[in-house]
Amino acid sequence: MSLNGKVAIVTGSGRGLGLAYAAELARQGASVVINDVDAQTAADAVATVEAAGGKAVAVVAPVGPTETAQKLVAAAVENFGRLDILVTNAGVLRDTVLWKMSDDDFDTVINVHLRGTFTCGREAATRMREQGEGGRIICIGSPTGQRGNFGQTNYAAAKAGIVGMVRTWALELKRAGITANAVIPVAATAMTATVPYFAAAVEADAKGEPMPAFFRHDLGFGTSDDVAGVIAYLASDAAADVTGQAIGVGGDRLQLWSHPEPVVTAYRDGGWTYDALEADFAGEFGGSLQSVGESFPPLPEDLQRPAPSA
Repeated sequence: MSLNGKVAIVTGSGRGLGLAYAAELARQGASVVINDVDAQTAADAVATVEAAGGKAVAVVAPVGPTETAQKLVAAAVENFGRLDILVTNAGVLRDTVLWKMSDDDFDTVINVHLRGTFTCGREAATRMREQGEGGRIICIGSPTGQRGNFGQTNYAAAKAGIVGMVRTWALELKRAGITANAVIPVAATAMTATVPYFAAAVEADAKGEPMPAFFRHDLGFGTSDDVAGVIAYLASDAAADVTGQAIGVGGDRLQLWSHPEPVVTAYRDGGWTYDALEADFAGEFGGSLQSVGESFPPLPEDLQRPAPSA
């Protein structure tokens, strides 16, 4: 097992993707700190890991506050003696369009996703640097943070911010042998279960059947377990040279997202005045303007499902 002797924290690991990550880390030999806001859910997750032969304890607390980050690291050290791996998966959704989004909608999502990643990352990095033996920080992003998505101002901001932090941490922690990477998963979750486009895939997953190849291959859409292997790999010694990256995974597809780079560059003596832009912008940049959001190919007829009635 590649993670024997390692200790991991996985936030938001009571169910879904987070539980899949924790279970795979344990299967690879790591001892795991489970985290959830619901005590029974956390206890059930610990039981799941232990039933498969792994070691786990739970911390029941909401991610975001520094106090929770401190409790998580303390649980790792007190129960297992050290900390080697942090996976920041905890999150919530408060979806609505910009003009209807309340301060609370925005603040709640930013607090859990972005601030929670920051506070847990800071606490984990501090412990790992004290140990002096390196470490792994793996943060969970989203295609929404990379491309945007209708009705998700708060979520897009948080997930884009997480990738920005990862790139910064990769620079700051390199000397300590601590890697920082973002994983961009595409998988059947409670959120995708409500989207008619994915209905056939979600149905298959719920029945324990293989997802149709269209989803797994063409869309790179799969199960939680399809993502878990990447988490375990990035947590291992084999990935010691992988840092500062955003890695997409889903179904049969693995992707390396690019860092933002200019796609067109133009120069004008004296700078770009309004008149110059009005005259030349379309000619210089019009054919290279970047798309926003994700577009999906039409569903094959046999995979189409009727939209739920209102």
